[in-house]
Amino acid sequence: MGAALGHAAESGGLAGLGGKLGSDLRSAISGHRRIGGQRDQVFAVGVVVLAAKLAKCDGVVVRAEIDAFKRCFRIPPEAVRDIGRLFDHARDSEDDPRLTAIELGQAFADNRGMLEDVLAALFTIARADRGLNRAEEAFLRSVFVGFALEEAAWGRARDGRARQVAGEDDIALAYAELGLTREASDEAVRQTWRQLMRENHPDSLASRGVPADFIASAHDKVARINAAWDRIKRERGL
Repeated sequence: MGAALGHAAESGGLAGLGGKLGSDLRSAISGHRRIGGQRDQVFAVGVVVLAAKLAKCDGVVVRAEIDAFKRCFRIPPEAVRDIGRLFDHARDSEDDPRLTAIELGQAFADNRGMLEDVLAALFTIARADRGLNRAEEAFLRSVFVGFALEEAAWGRARDGRARQVAGEDDIALAYAELGLTREASDEAVRQTWRQLMRENHPDSLASRGVPADFIASAHDKVARINAAWDRIKRERGL
């Protein structure tokens, strides 16, 4: 996730956004979503806005929450300035974070596993100061609804449980790893697997200049994606 934020800042995708308030932030997300090839910018703006709004929802933003945000999303040093400006303005803007969650959920509807990772990171940020309170839980629930995730994803993100690939006795988890349901067609499953591999393969990340520690974690994610795909293939006889 930090790699996406860093790439957006490095490519100039965040330039000037720190000075945009109100509906302009939502317009930035919506506009980027409609234009192909700018997913890093969509992700960066959406995640920063949600993290900033979460930190503010129970009152004053504290240092522990900012530090948790940096840790969870692995903010690269070169992106700190641009992301910091956007964070500050998003925190003080009048934007409705529910609309931001919907925009981000629609932009990455094909990668629900990543959306669940974002939700889990937001839970970590919420607990960074004094634990999870009612205002923060209500905020996170609205993000969950905006992301259109399955109910099981809420429990995993809340409890800090990692997504796992299913065993023979629980095929549903394999579909969840791909962000699909058992009702998905064979072609939809195949296309989703291919897209996830393109987005997460270490070689692809390396070619984009992603940091080594992120690439190392990508090996595990690719293994989970492939294991889920193999499990589903066996069930369907593909």
